[in-house]
Amino acid sequence: MNLSRRTLLASVSAAALAGVLPKGVFAAESTPTKGGVLTVQLGAEQRILNPAIRASTSVFIVTGKIVEALVDLGEDGSIVPVLAESWEAAPDGKSVTFKLREGVTWHDGKPLTSADVQYNAMQLWKKYQNYGTQLQLYLDAVDTPDDRTAIFRYSRPMPLDLLLRAMVDLGYLVPRHLYEGTNPLDNPANTAPIGTGPFKFVEYQRGQYIIAERNPNYWRKDQPYVDRIAWRFITDKSAAAAAMETGAVQLSAYNQLSLADLDRLKKDPRFSVGTRGNEANPFNNTVEFNHRRKELADVRVRRAIAHAIDVEFFIENFLYGNGKVATGPIPSVSKAFYPGGTFPYPFDRKKAEALLDEAGYKRGADGNRFTLRLVPVQNAEDVPLFGTYIQQSLAEVGIKVDVVQLDNAGALATIYKEWNFDLATGWHQYRGDPAVSTTVWFRSGSPKGAPWTNQFGYKSEALDKLIDEAASEIDPVKRKALYAKFVQMVNEELPVWFATERLFTTAASVKLQNDNNTPRWPSSSWHDLYL
Repeated sequence: MNLSRRTLLASVSAAALAGVLPKGVFAAESTPTKGGVLTVQLGAEQRILNPAIRASTSVFIVTGKIVEALVDLGEDGSIVPVLAESWEAAPDGKSVTFKLREGVTWHDGKPLTSADVQYNAMQLWKKYQNYGTQLQLYLDAVDTPDDRTAIFRYSRPMPLDLLLRAMVDLGYLVPRHLYEGTNPLDNPANTAPIGTGPFKFVEYQRGQYIIAERNPNYWRKDQPYVDRIAWRFITDKSAAAAAMETGAVQLSAYNQLSLADLDRLKKDPRFSVGTRGNEANPFNNTVEFNHRRKELADVRVRRAIAHAIDVEFFIENFLYGNGKVATGPIPSVSKAFYPGGTFPYPFDRKKAEALLDEAGYKRGADGNRFTLRLVPVQNAEDVPLFGTYIQQSLAEVGIKVDVVQLDNAGALATIYKEWNFDLATGWHQYRGDPAVSTTVWFRSGSPKGAPWTNQFGYKSEALDKLIDEAASEIDPVKRKALYAKFVQMVNEELPVWFATERLFTTAASVKLQNDNNTPRWPSSSWHDLYL
């Protein structure tokens, strides 16, 4: 069987292959100037523009400019104030006090107060947000002694470093006065967001574009510099690349262009193409198992599937060499938590066959053992491509796979709400701490329908207990040891498989200045961006 779509990369330097560019490449060369319109390509439509209930880069890339979080990451990756001006944790870790920035108003003119923080934390993050439901599992209350003070009270210790890193992605605030007394999931503000950010929502035309304009009353004086941002939905990758080359689009982030076009445009002096500005969001290609299917409930079958797929070959021949085989659910770039080691199920087709035989699933007369239904989430071209690669790889060991192609919203609903899948593949993003967006893939108890959480029918009381202990451990040395044990347990059980480890690639016109200057720049506010 020939799975290769090999592109010769020998002439490309190792630095270019990694997407690594010198720090000065994106540095501003002139005094910031006001004006202009930035047009951004979007390759898929989320349909929900509320990061307080839907944490996702495809949401942040739009709403991160309109809606703000308590904190963000600075240029060096440290936590910097945004809507929270300062914070302090109690010695026992059971309370954290945030002091809000003074004089901040919502786009409709009403003041931001601690009551907004209380509502978001208790009614949105804790109840509905795909990662917040687990992060805030032991949040009992948010006290508001005055309009600028919010005190988070926990029944178990909450490490301050964990909470602050989580708030970068899970601490976005929407206005209480628009949501209270409504069904938050159906609120019209989910598609016409009102925030405190540098840009104000103007219009959302489904399947066409989203527009936001400069907020003249933004709390950062004299910012933003750009007059307007237009996000255009361009799902055809050839059309998206053509729009970049003609200047109709100036920015495409999170691997929305084809891998071939990204490789080509990095040689064009009109564009800056690389991974800078994405260091805080390493991601994985995932293989998700529905444990309600009896074959997949057997760990031997899950291990066989891992042995049957040559991930190194996929990376080299389909991802243009960008990435490596993941050794577990915590990436190697996570200096605070990465335990080291190797992936215990390297490509070995004979081992896969032996495990399937041992599990009792012999080949039939037609050579097949059983059939699985695979649903890829349309994050980017590599996801359905990986789905097809999985299909072809498993056929070699006697597992027939039917790939069901749906749009992004349909795939999310089918997997996480309807549970109508056997295998799924998409992306997982690591957000600096395993308790933010990683352990939620493995811990049971997430509300049904929450995307990118454990909706797989998998439950391990021992793993749940370990996850909770690690999330509540204040001592960093002990936390790292607990997460090393977590990786060991996950690699043994393989309830979900994080197959690759990668960084996103951004393509931007060189006309952009102050771009990619923070480790999660595509999701940030772009308050200092200018043309």
